[in-house]
Amino acid sequence: MLFSSIPFLYYFLPSVLILYFLAPQKLKNTVLLISSLVFYGWGEPKYVIMMVASIIIGFVSGLLIEATNEKSKKKLIITINIIINLGFLVFFKYSNFFIENFNSVTGLSLNLLNVALPIGISFYTFQILSYAVDVYRGTVKAQKNLINLATYITMFPQLIAGPIVRYSDIVDSLTERKIGFEKISTGLRRFIIGLSKKVLLANALGELCVTFKASDDKSLLFYWLYAVAFCLQVYFDFSGYSDMAIGLGKILGFEFMENFNFPFISKSISEFWRRWHISLGSWFRDYVYIPLGGNRVKKTRWIFNILVVWFLTGFWHGAAWNFIIWGLYFVIFLIFEKTPVGKFVTKTHVLNRVYTLFFIIMSFVIFDAVNMSEAFNYIKAMLGASGVPLVSTEFIYYLKEYLIILVLSLVGATPLVKKIATRLTEIKGVKTLVGILEPIVLIALLVLVTAYLVDGSFNPFLYFRF
Repeated sequence: MLFSSIPFLYYFLPSVLILYFLAPQKLKNTVLLISSLVFYGWGEPKYVIMMVASIIIGFVSGLLIEATNEKSKKKLIITINIIINLGFLVFFKYSNFFIENFNSVTGLSLNLLNVALPIGISFYTFQILSYAVDVYRGTVKAQKNLINLATYITMFPQLIAGPIVRYSDIVDSLTERKIGFEKISTGLRRFIIGLSKKVLLANALGELCVTFKASDDKSLLFYWLYAVAFCLQVYFDFSGYSDMAIGLGKILGFEFMENFNFPFISKSISEFWRRWHISLGSWFRDYVYIPLGGNRVKKTRWIFNILVVWFLTGFWHGAAWNFIIWGLYFVIFLIFEKTPVGKFVTKTHVLNRVYTLFFIIMSFVIFDAVNMSEAFNYIKAMLGASGVPLVSTEFIYYLKEYLIILVLSLVGATPLVKKIATRLTEIKGVKTLVGILEPIVLIALLVLVTAYLVDGSFNPFLYFRF
């Protein structure tokens, strides 16, 4: 079930919120857990059992780790937990990839398993693993109540596409949380803004990308238009979902971490990844990079560490070579930015932004490609090396057609709107006016989004594949 769908917005969500607010405090987690299982089972009923099994394994392993004082036993338990949960992830997400590559290398023709990818498995697996590892490290206490732990893992706002919520961040809220008018109103505002970003901007940009791929009248500028549009589509698609998740979390009494912080204003690739998908980056930092030694090791070891992290980051995004190469692509720039030349580039005004945006745009061409051959052809065309004309009739037509969406998206991807809104609220008298106009604007956005959804407009969600 999509957040950006009529069934969710006007049937599921209102029903859940009514039940949730009417339920006594001690039953709120139960209501939230059942609602989340229904939400997940709506599209993936057979995989609910597997998710519940993963939760039980995480719950039991947490209790066993805490119950023993022997380090060897703790290590054995956490190892079994990791093997089982990663085993589920590898089987469902990567089995066909491994079989295909094995067939290519050996010349055999083993049949693909063709198992469906359970929605959100990458996200909830990481949450279960981080919980178990934190118990093993002694940074959190094992959860004694299965319903509380299951609520944390299955919570529908962040279940299928994050942000990846740490157990340590919401453990107190699982048993004691305050729900007030201010939190609910803030959450609703955040949810509607995220929904609008997804439906009004990301979907329109997605239509432009689909149109480009179907076009027989491509040109160098049309390739660039597609590449920029796809970058913005992914940003508004995923950050919009994160906004909706964070907003719903607030309504329910939880605080989820921010997942995006205007990444396209970055002055380096390193900074970009501190601002993009923050919850994933911090997860790999705390559970892979630092345990490997981080940057407090010899240079060769540090390079190995970031190779491992970015290989896994790419592979996490999808079972295909273009995702792996997309991940390893960033290693080049992370190493480069540590060199004298790299430091010069990232500290030189204008040059640093041009450098960052150019290579980020190129990276998303690789990310979106069906295979590396297509990625190479697209990049070749963007660099003017494929013989396509500079301008085409379709480029001019679609640039005019989507100009307003592109301008709104480019402005919306910067902190400009946020800064203007903040300044306005600081002006005496204007703050009152903003307070009056804000709910009117939000209602208008919700009506507009609903009209688009009723119309059956283009409405994919890119991160379902992860």
